[in-house]
This record gives sequence, structure tokens and C-alpha cells, in this order.
Amino acid sequence: MTTNFWLECLDCGNKHSYHPLDTHCPACSSLWREARYDLTKLGSIWPEELFNRPFDLWRYRELLPIKNAPSLVSIGEGGTPLYKPEQLRMMLGLNGLYVKDERQGPTRSFKDRQASVSVNSLREHEIDQAVVSSTGNVAIAYSSFCARAGIKLWTFLTSLVPADKMREVAVYGTEVIKVTGTYDQAKLLAAQFAEERDYYLDRGVRSVAALESMKTIAFEIAEQLARMNDDQIGRSSSTPWAAPDWYIQSVSGGIGPLGVLKGFIELKEAGLVDRIPAIAAIQTEGCAPMARAWHDHADIAQPVLEPATHIITLTTGDPGRAYTLLRERMLQHSGGTMESVTDEEAVRALHMVAKMEGLSIEPAAAVAFAGLFKLVRQGIIAHDQTVVLNCSGHTLPVESHLLPAGWAKDIEMPAFQLPEKPRDGLIAALRSLDKHRMNTVLVIDDQREARRLIRRVMEAQGSFDVQEAGSALEALQALSTELPDLIILDLMMPEMDGFELLENLKRIEKTQEIPVIVVTAKELTSDEWTRIANQVEILLTKGDFLSDDLLDEIEKILT
Repeated sequence: MTTNFWLECLDCGNKHSYHPLDTHCPACSSLWREARYDLTKLGSIWPEELFNRPFDLWRYRELLPIKNAPSLVSIGEGGTPLYKPEQLRMMLGLNGLYVKDERQGPTRSFKDRQASVSVNSLREHEIDQAVVSSTGNVAIAYSSFCARAGIKLWTFLTSLVPADKMREVAVYGTEVIKVTGTYDQAKLLAAQFAEERDYYLDRGVRSVAALESMKTIAFEIAEQLARMNDDQIGRSSSTPWAAPDWYIQSVSGGIGPLGVLKGFIELKEAGLVDRIPAIAAIQTEGCAPMARAWHDHADIAQPVLEPATHIITLTTGDPGRAYTLLRERMLQHSGGTMESVTDEEAVRALHMVAKMEGLSIEPAAAVAFAGLFKLVRQGIIAHDQTVVLNCSGHTLPVESHLLPAGWAKDIEMPAFQLPEKPRDGLIAALRSLDKHRMNTVLVIDDQREARRLIRRVMEAQGSFDVQEAGSALEALQALSTELPDLIILDLMMPEMDGFELLENLKRIEKTQEIPVIVVTAKELTSDEWTRIANQVEILLTKGDFLSDDLLDEIEKILT
């Protein structure tokens, strides 16, 4: 099944064999060990060997900690698509942006990988009882794979986990223990329970199979990028596969980015890629111990004891050593950053991605998109770089009537207070607009794609009636019959350009008071700046403006 592999202690370097129930280094009792592999021949074997294998997680079996599984338990995990989000590319001016769509897994999240490798490891060692603590997705994925493998599963879920997710866990026959407390408290209870009964416990980053599973995301990305017919991707003639400049993922406990980084490190050591991507780990501001520690240049993350976010799947308040390891490896191998976004920014991103790209994503995935927007706006991610974002999950509800009474067991923890629920719904930048009417906007641009982008940005996040004109003459025709509340104007157009049209608008009494926003790719000379001075509200650069910038200006103009 695999190449020769062993465990190595991260503290004393001791090398020893792997068993899922062995949780400590036999030499120093450290809890932190990782799998190591013989990579010497892999670079020459894989490109040819993988050609005839299905495109799923198990095509990379040589670098997974399974030796002689009797038969793999598989439900089609892995092999998720990598594609270009065309509208977001245009909006961000980021032509090398790709989305790794982990919503396409069997239970609709990247945690399918973790459950698949872990459960197959349990079957190989004839373990039939397992325990997980979870904020939702891990429990759902484990429930599915354990049911298929005939393994009894116990899940400890914080009571803040959405009821839909809890019901989905229960429908597989999993024992659901609902803990009225934080996720970190649920983890402590799960650990006690597993220790008392000598059951397997998924410990996240410290569980060898769980961490190893995440490498397969890196392996797939490297293969998929190499097959992309895209000049944006920097390829090396010396390696068969390609790595992006950036990998972005939302983070709770850190297992995803740590595993992906480990995967790219192994690919580089095997000679399959020529670089390791920078990592952008994005957290929600209400529970961001890693991002805060990163910006403080701290080696250790201070725990967040009372998470203040409604994105429950990202409420690991104490990442422990996972943060330290991720920081060390990012600084050593690839660089990158850790950042946080607000719940409101995540909600904005969720609506933007759904309405512009047709992707229905869960809030945790929206955190990654919001982080991308923030990093591009700050100039940390350059417009000519290749970026892969992990679209980590899609929430699918289970109807309550499908489950019998008493499907969950309650455990009361010490009382604690929830933060005030943040406002959601329409984007905050538009909340002060008159909700009883739609504001009319005329977009004037000779490029159809540019008009469509602005239309989709505005219609995705606000109550607008967006009209289009493909030329200045067409715009004048439209203005003769109906006056909009706002004009968005390109300057570079044939026949009559935007400068001349703007001058005409200001000469005509009925149009001279209509506010105008200029969106252009042109770098203006001093004379051109003089021509539009005092005639426009603001000038934004095509390919360099973000949706928030445009909508913030609209808010100022129309309120």
C-alpha cells in the first residue's frame, strides 16, 4: 500500500513504528510525532505510475500511513476540482486565482480526507470504537466513513453547532454528546471519555493519519496546476508538477495548512515541484489566537477563552503547539501570513461568492474568501501571482423529522454568555439605503465583460436596478428617456470617449447633477485629471478595485 514509513518524534528525534492507539513517543513521551517516508524514488515513480490510477485520494497511497488495509473504505473522496473563478479574477485583478472546491467531497467538506485516511487506518488495526470532538464537519465526515466501515463512533459537539449539522451526524447512527460549553471544553470531555474506555481519539494535528490526509490536497493541486493551460502559472521545466505562489485556507486548529505545507515540502524533496507556496491562514476575528500571535511575532498563541463569533466551525480557542509548528515551517520554507476577518466581512464574501460565482459556501469557507479580498487590498498578494484558495465546505441540512426523539445526549458545562448576534443580510455598506426602492445605476463601458462584472458586484450585494450602455452614444440615448441615480463610466471608448461624454453630461441641465464614478484602466495625465476635476465623485482603477471599495463609494453618494 505505501512506501516504507515510520514515525519521528518532533522533540527527541526517536524513530518508531505507527499504531493508532499509541499516542506518545516511546522514548520521551512527547505527544508530537509525524510520519516520515522514503522519498528517494518517488519523483521518478509517480508521474508514470499515477497515469493509470483514478483521480482520488488513494492515488497517493505511497505517502499515506496505510500498509495492508484489508480493503479500502472509500466513498469517492479526494479528486476535487480546481477551477478559475472568472468573475472574482476580474474583480480582484488576479488572473492567477484558482478555487480548490472541497465541497465536492462525499459529505461536502475537506474533512472527508481526514475521516477517510483515519478510518482506514483504524480498520487496518482492527479498531472498532472511535471518538471525535467537533464543531460539525469532522463529526459528519467521520460518521459517514465509520458507518461504512462498521466502526462505532462517539461525537462530542458543542451545543453551538447548528442543529442541521447535529442532525446530519445523528442520521448515520453516531452517538451524539451535546456539550453546553465551548469547543475546547468539548475536546477535554472527549479526551477523558476516550481515555477511560481505551477508544481511539482523533486528536487533530497530533493524530498522524489525520495530518497525513491533508497532504493529498497539495498533491492534487500540484498535479492539476501542471495540467492547466494557463500562462499565469509559473512552471519549471525541471519538475513535472507545479506549485502556486500562495495557498489560502480558513483555520481553526491548523491541521489543513499544516498538512498542505507538509505535502508541498515532500513534493519538493521528491523533485516533483520546484517551490513551496506561501501560506495564508485566515481566522475569524472573534477567535483568532493564531493571527494575533503572528502579528505579535510570538512563538506561542495565547488562548481565546470565550470565542466571540457565530462562525462556530472556527472556534478553536487554544491551538497549542499547532500554531508554533505552522509558524516555524512557514518562516523556514515558504513565508506567508496569518490574518483575521470579521463575521460581517465573511458574510459579505459569502454572498459575493454565491451571487458572482454560483458557489454556495459555508461561513468558514467565506472566511478564506474574505481573507483573500483583504490580502489583495493590502497588496500582500500581488496581481501577477498564482493563488489557490481552499473552498472548504458546503452546509447541507438534515430535516429534523428524519430523526427520532432523544437522538442527542446533553451535558451541562458552566454557564457562559454568547456574544451579541452580529447583523447579517445585505452588505453593511448598503444598509442605510432606502429599502423601499431600487436605486438605478447606468454602467457605461464598451467592454461587455467589464459591464457584466460591475453589474454582478452591485446586484450581488445591494438593491440596484443596473442598466448598461456599450457606448457614449448609447448612453445618451438611454439618458433621454430615463435618468439614473448614479452613472459608472469608463473613459476609454471609441467614437466619443468618457471625457467628452462627461463634459456633455455636465452641460445638459437634467443630467448635470447625476453623480458619476469613473472606473478605468487608463493612467491619467495631468491634463486629463484637469478635465475631470470636480466632475466625478471618485476614480477607481479597473482590475484594482474591490467590491467593497465600489460599494462604499456608492453608499456615500446615494445617502
